[in-house]
This record gives sequence, structure tokens and C-alpha cells, in this order.
Amino acid sequence: MTQVTTLRDALVEELKDLYSAENQVLQALPKMEKQVSNAGLKKAFRVHIDETKQQVDRLNQIAHALDTKLTGKVCVAMKGLIEEADHTLQRDGRSEELLDAILVGCAQRIQHYEIATYGAARAISDALGEEEIADLLDRTLAEETATDERLSAIIEEEILPDLARMELKEKEED
Repeated sequence: MTQVTTLRDALVEELKDLYSAENQVLQALPKMEKQVSNAGLKKAFRVHIDETKQQVDRLNQIAHALDTKLTGKVCVAMKGLIEEADHTLQRDGRSEELLDAILVGCAQRIQHYEIATYGAARAISDALGEEEIADLLDRTLAEETATDERLSAIIEEEILPDLARMELKEKEED
């Protein structure tokens, strides 16, 4: 690990973490998308794949502006979150609807990590007076927040009500 002795070093470390995290997400999202049955959730994952590609491009722009490389670091936190999602993909007799609900939780944990890390990087870039970098990070932060809100709406308005009705019906049939 690189020794962090300045605020700029801290920003670069946050950016390296994000770069690794986003690239891991790019590999994980298509697997998650394939497994879900809810059309809205499938679409949300598809949209977020495209957004994540743009987010990686923004990180590359930032790296260029800072004259640094963002490769060489593995975001261990994201690795763990994705391993948890991978474990969830093993259905073990769960219904498609229940799997969808559980995967939304996994996806939101990923989003919350990204939101926290982009927020920290944006705050540091603001403190350093790096307005263009802060603006790029803010655009991504807004996308990550919107994705989290979209996932909340899908689970609250579509998945959970359907799942609750199904389970109630099954209970009545027993």
C-alpha cells in the first residue's frame, strides 16, 4: 500500500479504491442481471452497467488530470460485497422473487459503499480546490444515489408487495 502523507495522496488512494471497485462492479452486474426475474430490476441493472462504464471513464479523466495511475489496488471491501452477492446467487430453493429481493439488498450495499467513497473523494477534491475533479465526482455521486433510489422504489413498489402476496396466498392454501 502506498504511504499516505498528504491530502492529495488520500485523494489518489480513494480514487484507486473507486477504480478497483467500479471495475469489480462491471464484472458482477451482468451476472446479477442474468439471475433476476423482475423486469424493472433487470432494466435497472442494465442501466447501471452503462453508467458504471461512464464512471470508469470519468475516473480515467481524473487520473489524467492528476497525472497518476489508478491501477494496482484491489478494493477489498467491494470484493467482499461482491462475494456476498455471488453467494446469494446460489438459489438453494428460493423463489425467483425472493432472490430478487435479496439481490436488491446486495446491490444497495454496493451502492452505499460507492456513495460513501465518492462522497469522501469529492470532499477531499473540494478541500484541495480541484473543482473540475469535484464536479466529475459529484456527477458520479448523483448517479450512484439515483441508482440506490431506483432500487428502493423497485423493491418497495414491485418486489416486496408481490412477494408478500405470494407468501400470504401460500399460507392460506396450507
